[in-house]
Amino acid sequence: MRILVAMSGGVDSSVVAGLLKEQGHEVIGATLQLYDHGAAVQKKGACCAGQDIMDARRVADRLDIPHYVLDRETRFRDAVVADFAASYAAGETPIPCIRCNQTVKFHDLVALARDLGAEALATGHYARRVEGASGPELHRAADPARDQSYFLALTTPAQLAFSRFPLGGFPDKATVRAEAARLGLSVAEKPDSQDICFVPAGRYHEVVAKHRPEAAEPGEIVHLDGRVLGRHEGIARYTVGQGRGLGTASYDGEQPLYVAALEPGRRRVVVGPRAALPQVEVQVAEVNWLRPPPAGPVSCQVKLRAREVPQPATAEWDAARATLLVRPEAPAIAAPGQACVLYDGDRVLAGGFIRRAA
Repeated sequence: MRILVAMSGGVDSSVVAGLLKEQGHEVIGATLQLYDHGAAVQKKGACCAGQDIMDARRVADRLDIPHYVLDRETRFRDAVVADFAASYAAGETPIPCIRCNQTVKFHDLVALARDLGAEALATGHYARRVEGASGPELHRAADPARDQSYFLALTTPAQLAFSRFPLGGFPDKATVRAEAARLGLSVAEKPDSQDICFVPAGRYHEVVAKHRPEAAEPGEIVHLDGRVLGRHEGIARYTVGQGRGLGTASYDGEQPLYVAALEPGRRRVVVGPRAALPQVEVQVAEVNWLRPPPAGPVSCQVKLRAREVPQPATAEWDAARATLLVRPEAPAIAAPGQACVLYDGDRVLAGGFIRRAA
């Protein structure tokens, strides 16, 4: 079939293009340009930057496939970067990789694929698309260390039906790199991208301050009981569950303290003992269902952060409020703005964003 491959310039998507070409498909490569080309050429540890575009083009030349570059700087800035800053300013901890997949990547690339007469969009994500009794299902990758199903949970059923994830069944990254070497791709040993692509140095608060200065204004660090314990240099530096960077507010006597909540309206960081942080119920909004919403409570497993193992939970869909109520078997720390993803074993059932607790 004719397949559009999203080529980021890294080893994963390059191997996808090579394998599909080798299998006899008509492959077309497409790369999103998300930054100013001149400023991005030397950027390290990012994706969709200038050097990555050149790497993707070299791979396309090696494979003898057409390659398109899509200028999406403005759209990326509005849909992802601005949303990232606004979320921090609202006292949340955003997860921009999901927003990017949800908006710029899958939305725009699926549209391009259809315009080019392609029958599918293939990406280098580590996840599996499984044909179920009721249609395509999203499943975790064979390699749990590389699994990216959490970041794809807001992919719509229609987008999932059009998508392919050829690396989902690979046992590990070493096997992918070996395939890149076998195919003669120049990116076989290229390091993986690190951190969020538009803040490769990890200084999130600087990006937020540029777009939403109020999130960088100083304020008080207060205990759950109301005591003022110290000062902070902007709520954008904190997330629920954080125990570092609290200065004099790190301890209450000998008891360590953690961020329990953020109050942007009063520019306050609220701290408390770790035992006070876990929630018995987590509210989730902007829910994307990859199965019909259940009529009543359903047993499942839940991930509230990207780097945690799914934990047993009960989920209930409140259709009237378009809200998912998740009750972890063991109370859990839930940071507003992060994604909540429901699983049934390896299958993704739904995903959405955690709301701030009352």
